[in-house]
Amino acid sequence: MTDMGFGGKVAIVTGGARGLGFAIAEALAAAGAKVLVGDVSGAEDAVHQLSSTGSDVKGCFADVTSEDSVRAMVEAAQASFGRVDILVNNAAIAADMAMTRFEDISPKAFLRMMEVNALGTFLCCQAVSPIMRAQRYGRIINMASGTAFRGMPFVSHYVASKGAVMTLTRSLAHELGEDEITVNAVSPGYTITGPNMANESYMQKVRPEVLKLRAIKRDAYADDVVGAVLFLASDGAKFVTGQILAADGGAVYH
Repeated sequence: MTDMGFGGKVAIVTGGARGLGFAIAEALAAAGAKVLVGDVSGAEDAVHQLSSTGSDVKGCFADVTSEDSVRAMVEAAQASFGRVDILVNNAAIAADMAMTRFEDISPKAFLRMMEVNALGTFLCCQAVSPIMRAQRYGRIINMASGTAFRGMPFVSHYVASKGAVMTLTRSLAHELGEDEITVNAVSPGYTITGPNMANESYMQKVRPEVLKLRAIKRDAYADDVVGAVLFLASDGAKFVTGQILAADGGAVYH
């Protein structure tokens, strides 16, 4: 079995300052990777927490909807660590969502969801691809959602954005595979994180329904998801690409 250690590898985690993104950054750093945390806020605080354990972690402001900001994030990773091996596209609008009828979702809200969740993923993949192609090595992991498999009412703009992430993942797997770059996605179920818990009304409505769907009848926490991300980022998954790995307690099968 290939060692899943990440010594010498460099990872970028977007939206890495809190919630699931922070847990992913923490796990990669603990496994030996050098990590750049990119986020619109809190990146330096995250770096302070992670660096206190001896990990080699840097942080920077990163707005994934801005081509210039994404480029600067990738350049910061190269400047600090010399290369980019792993990209985890975790930045998304999710925890702050409100349940909204389809008819009441404004075009502006729909476009903003697509801009952050789908365009952001696209721009980050586009920014790292020349580096990974030159290296002939790369692991891209996009964060999808089980809602795009089964549909979910009252968050149709979110569902559409995550469906776009899934299909982009499959397309890029074909396009980048010739350069030994794998592109996969992890599809979590509703996961209990600090940001999600802060959205009390959403959690009260969604949490009971999600539990009914799962084969494993309990809440999901960040450490239930990070293992799937680490596997896809590792050389243990070097021949796995274009896949959507559901880490949701058996809520969807595909």
